[in-house]
Amino acid sequence: MSKRDYYEVLGVAKNAGEDELKKAYRRLAMKHHPDRNPGDAKAEAAFKEAKEAYEVLSDQAKRSAYDQRGHAAFEHGFGGPGAGPGFADVGDIFGDIFGDIFGGGRGRQQAQRRGNDLRYGLELDLEEAVSGIEKKINIGTLVDCKVCTGTGSADGKLETCSTCRGQGRVRLQQGIFSLQQACPSCSGRGRVIANPCKACHGEGRAEDVKVLSVKIPAGVDTGDRIRLQGEGEAGPAGSPAGDLYVEVQVREHEIFKREGDDLYCEIPIRISQAALGDTVRVPTLNGEAEIKIPSETQSGKVFRLRGKGVKSVRSRAPGDLLCRAVVETPVNITARQRELLEQFEDTFQGDDARRHSPRSSTFLDGVKAFWERMTG
Repeated sequence: MSKRDYYEVLGVAKNAGEDELKKAYRRLAMKHHPDRNPGDAKAEAAFKEAKEAYEVLSDQAKRSAYDQRGHAAFEHGFGGPGAGPGFADVGDIFGDIFGDIFGGGRGRQQAQRRGNDLRYGLELDLEEAVSGIEKKINIGTLVDCKVCTGTGSADGKLETCSTCRGQGRVRLQQGIFSLQQACPSCSGRGRVIANPCKACHGEGRAEDVKVLSVKIPAGVDTGDRIRLQGEGEAGPAGSPAGDLYVEVQVREHEIFKREGDDLYCEIPIRISQAALGDTVRVPTLNGEAEIKIPSETQSGKVFRLRGKGVKSVRSRAPGDLLCRAVVETPVNITARQRELLEQFEDTFQGDDARRHSPRSSTFLDGVKAFWERMTG
């Protein structure tokens, strides 16, 4: 089955900007996230598809490659989605190709010597994401061997590689071409371990659990990533460690729903409050605020509280809080309340009742026109 166009997946135009891409991805991520759709294979597939599309289109180099070659640009690890372990940037690909042919080869040697990047999914409450927080996380990974301090050598001594004679590269003759590649004996380092560490067998690393403290900046949202340089897997025999990418997932809130920098919530009001008007108190992330409900308010009316939303990590001005009024039907009414409601209902008689119920009148007019078309 062929892949869908990434722009089609996110539902954006090909000239969509960064903010539009992010907003589209957040909407799809919230809708299809596995935590909100447990056991739903289709939702999980849609979530992964949206994530893959966003990872490509949000990266300028990958997006440019995709615009030129489509999905074929990533068929062989060509800077594709999730670039990190097993993936390379566009520049790295060309560097490896021309380096091997003309004698460079540095890109591939470095890639082999560096430890793998890691990813960690971190769930946050909305309040934590909005205000920022420091979290401790446990990462099971490869760390520097404690016995040899990551060198892989029992005595710290290294010898010149006999295969490449310390050059780190070997030359291969293929027809009329003379190609160079990283030395298979020393993995491009030019030196080999004389007396391997018995604890790690010369690897220089071992499995362990790292405890890290991660500072989460205020305003992060689902899909944001925090890079911790050098906190990925330890590289073999003392080579540089990879990076750790902490991916943020904000839990669903019981009151607020976030879209970009804005927050949304529903405020229930009584029929009497909607008809007569009132002042109600509503929650915000920074305490309470008041909203004036005008008389004759209809269910669904939205009230905007400016500046009561989220100040994201990318913008200075906070978003707004939008409160949608929901008129509630009273329940568990007393005999006296029922009597008063019946008396109130008796005041709506004949055609005069229509002017008190604008939405009902519009609906009835629509029904009448519909039946006239059906029977006309």
